Amino acid sequence: MVDSIHPTAPAPSTEVRRGPEPVRRRQQGWRRRRLNRYTGAPLALISINLLLFITFFVWPAATGLLYSFTSYTGVGDAPYVGWDNYQKLLQDDAFYSALIRTLIYTAGVVPLTIVLSLGTAVLLVTDYAKGKVVARIIFFLPWLISPIIVGVIWRWMFGENFGLINYVITKLGGSEVPWQSNANLSLMVVIFAAAWAGTAFNMLLFVAAIKNVPTSYYEAASLDGAGSWAKFRNITLPAIAPTTFIVVLLSILHSMKEYALFAAVNDGGPGTENNLLVQYIYTKGFERAQIGYASAASFVLMLILMIVAIVQLSMNRRKDS
Repeated sequence: MVDSIHPTAPAPSTEVRRGPEPVRRRQQGWRRRRLNRYTGAPLALISINLLLFITFFVWPAATGLLYSFTSYTGVGDAPYVGWDNYQKLLQDDAFYSALIRTLIYTAGVVPLTIVLSLGTAVLLVTDYAKGKVVARIIFFLPWLISPIIVGVIWRWMFGENFGLINYVITKLGGSEVPWQSNANLSLMVVIFAAAWAGTAFNMLLFVAAIKNVPTSYYEAASLDGAGSWAKFRNITLPAIAPTTFIVVLLSILHSMKEYALFAAVNDGGPGTENNLLVQYIYTKGFERAQIGYASAASFVLMLILMIVAIVQLSMNRRKDS
């Protein structure tokens, strides 16, 4: 008996199924496109910022560093003098006087600014305050004013012969106060002016930080019988510690680089008693054409600011750990 094979039976198929492959390719392409879309734009934005940073910071800083080792006067060649500028700087009494005045100014401005901005922020977020929107606009106005304009306003208020404050004092029977001729009083005026101008921006930072504190903390403290001061000391201050650190750091760096406000209020006077480091650098570099020497002073100031920032960052990390 011979076995028969059905002619209509289909032959075994050797074709490999490739159904999922197009889907896999589409998924990989979609992931690649998504990766490019989410990384391309940030990289482009970072490249623009990096270009601006190199153009307006790295390049001028490198040029200034080179000039600090020369006796460049702004015109002609720049003869190399090595460390002579730094040696002269460390032997200059005017430099140390400007440095001490800068530290005094910073020690006066920063705590006053923190107290004013934090106190204003607490008042603006409390449930008992009325007209908070209008108050925020009014308190923020000083930040919108140029430092030169701020200086002119405070110089008009505290002028000795034409100032509003002395006018009121004399009308009340008092004698004129030497706001400009007394170095300590003149510095005090600038400190108050700087604190008034810098409170607005720091106030907004504190307002945002306080609003981010969970209300459940305060509710739990109220159930335990805690008062307003206890809540502020034990809940608010620890919760806004990161913002306080940023405010303190930025305030210190800004205060040690202040120039426009001093130039408008008293121009470093009386005489040169209230010259800060920036005024000292400006005088040496632009008025006396000692570009190399001023560049050396600028790098000393930058080194001081870097040390301040590093110390504060290390202290903040120890607290976090």
